[in-house]
Amino acid sequence: MKSDAICAAGLRHLYGTRVALNDVSFAVRPGEIFGLLGPNGGGKTTLFKILSTLMRPTAGTARVFGDPLVLAPGAVRRDLGVVFQHPSLDGKLTVSENLQCHGQLYGLRGGVLRERIEQGLQRLGLAERARDRVDTLSGGLQRRTELAKALLHQPRLLLLDEPSTGLDPGARRDFVQYLRQLREHDGVTVVLTTHYMDEAERCDRVAILHRGNLVALDAPAVLKDQVGGDVVVVQTPQPDELRQMIRTRFGCEPALVDGELRVERPRGHEFVRDLVDAFPGDVTLVTYGKPTLEDVFIHLTGHHFWGADAVAEAA
Repeated sequence: MKSDAICAAGLRHLYGTRVALNDVSFAVRPGEIFGLLGPNGGGKTTLFKILSTLMRPTAGTARVFGDPLVLAPGAVRRDLGVVFQHPSLDGKLTVSENLQCHGQLYGLRGGVLRERIEQGLQRLGLAERARDRVDTLSGGLQRRTELAKALLHQPRLLLLDEPSTGLDPGARRDFVQYLRQLREHDGVTVVLTTHYMDEAERCDRVAILHRGNLVALDAPAVLKDQVGGDVVVVQTPQPDELRQMIRTRFGCEPALVDGELRVERPRGHEFVRDLVDAFPGDVTLVTYGKPTLEDVFIHLTGHHFWGADAVAEAA
């Protein structure tokens, strides 16, 4: 719909005979921070390339603020700011020089360009480092410089591919906070790809991709509520035998995931007590906790986010 920041319908992409995206459809609302979560090979990078007009899909359609990606890429690019996974800064230039060069590529000149650069430096806390060479900055400051560069032409939609790669947890939190300030100050829509669960948790909504398929899409809290209670994980030397005993004794169906038994059950602490009382010699280790997005992924796919079964060839 024209009111959506992004509207994708039936996106499909092939690399030879390998399916990288399979009938992916979703919409991103204006002003939303929207996460694309998935393991390497899940389809995130392929989808990012399509949305940033770097690649045409094999099939399907997508629009950015009503403009079709394939038929009107120029109009779409005017609304886009893009931060790639790998740095696109010139390390031998200063922060200000990098911004100046990028602004000139968008036709910005004179006082307008100077004003935009100053605004970006102030907003992202870079004013005191404006004359520093980029290769002397920390990873977090370089990421802020990338973001300032992408925002110079005042895009309505910001696309970020794994923006926190290489940053420590504190810098990742700061970066997401900058995105929230940007959304609240300017109403910019943000779409980011990530494999960090904590980063995805801070998005308004998350689309989970697995082997090219969109397996879930909703707010993180809603997705976690679908798991169905606490998550109990049991390590045992005989998982198949214990699985049958749990099924018989407690009337539930444990999932066997990478050699561990997983049970989704309300009041997990009580179940842990009863389990250990019933089978003390068969339980090596047991843990329980509230569901995470990792648990959502396991619930939907049957294996760990970083397990061998989750990772296909890189998309």
